[in-house]
Amino acid sequence: MCADKLFTPVDLRGIQARNRLWVSPMCQYSVEKWDGVPTEWHSAHLGSFARGGAGLVMTEATAVSPEGRITNWDTGIWNDAQAEAWRGIAAFIHAQGAPTAMQLAHAGRKASTFREWSGHGTQPVEEGGWEAVAPSAVAFDGYAVPRELGPEEIEGVVADFAAAARRALDAGFDAVEIHGAHGYLVHQFLSPLSNLRTDEYGGSLENRARLLLEIVRAVRDEAGDGVPLLVRLSATDWVEGGWNIDDTITVAGWAAQAGADWFDLSSGGLVARASIPVEPLYQVGFATAVRNGTGMPVNAVGLITTPQEAAQIVDDGAADAVMVAREFLRDPHFALRAAHELGVEIDYWPPQYTRAKWRTNP
Repeated sequence: MCADKLFTPVDLRGIQARNRLWVSPMCQYSVEKWDGVPTEWHSAHLGSFARGGAGLVMTEATAVSPEGRITNWDTGIWNDAQAEAWRGIAAFIHAQGAPTAMQLAHAGRKASTFREWSGHGTQPVEEGGWEAVAPSAVAFDGYAVPRELGPEEIEGVVADFAAAARRALDAGFDAVEIHGAHGYLVHQFLSPLSNLRTDEYGGSLENRARLLLEIVRAVRDEAGDGVPLLVRLSATDWVEGGWNIDDTITVAGWAAQAGADWFDLSSGGLVARASIPVEPLYQVGFATAVRNGTGMPVNAVGLITTPQEAAQIVDDGAADAVMVAREFLRDPHFALRAAHELGVEIDYWPPQYTRAKWRTNP
């Protein structure tokens, strides 16, 4: 294993990530005023990863519209007040030497729910919730039945993603990611288990992929040629008859033709009781399959918790970068620690922390 490769910079349309150990989107459910505006918590949370040496820092799933939030406690990017609050966060991340990306999201039928420590299931309208929307009036298990989106509303969703991308870029973010995974709206359109439409957005794989491809094209048109555009996909529903890895490879290829640059490969989220063989590195093979099937760069995600695992994934060519969530929560300086444990010399230790490079004084 060549540990140095994990710490080799990588270029995304002219934006350079200093290494290949990136921060995965992690919902914080910490907007207490229910206005979508990020807070000091988000600044400290995301800023700590940049200070800790991450190659790229990505925000949590950030809603493109009020009804696109998973919960009332989610961040948003549908108005100028939110964009202005995000501006300072992006600037601090840059000051620590890392580029930053915003994940743009719409929860679809999984919207208007309680955060896990405030309640369970759908938040009723009379308690501040709202009516969720989806490709079809099919509920996620235990949630309220959503309303099926009309054709004009689908056009509005595409426009919301494009407008959100513009606000994110104007606020200083270097890249954007379209959230097409984990059972949220784009994934709901992709999967035949949740998309029962009979119009041009349902039925065939081409039709079910139409919303994602329209969003990719609209965001690319808005962002221009100089902005990296990532897409996160669930590679499989883990249910027979559902979305699968072959579908993912095909649609990722179409998305690349539409303007996507990079793919994050996760899985699941559409079906509540899917049988998922969760174990360390259990999703890496999906990233490799999409990389091999499309020729596009990919991130591996999912229970990657040690420097050695991350380094081996990149060294083997299983993925081009590694996205980490839980381990960064345990240790925001995971990237610095990884370099230390793997014996890789890097030049972006914060000067205040350089004594931690050495077991004893040099």
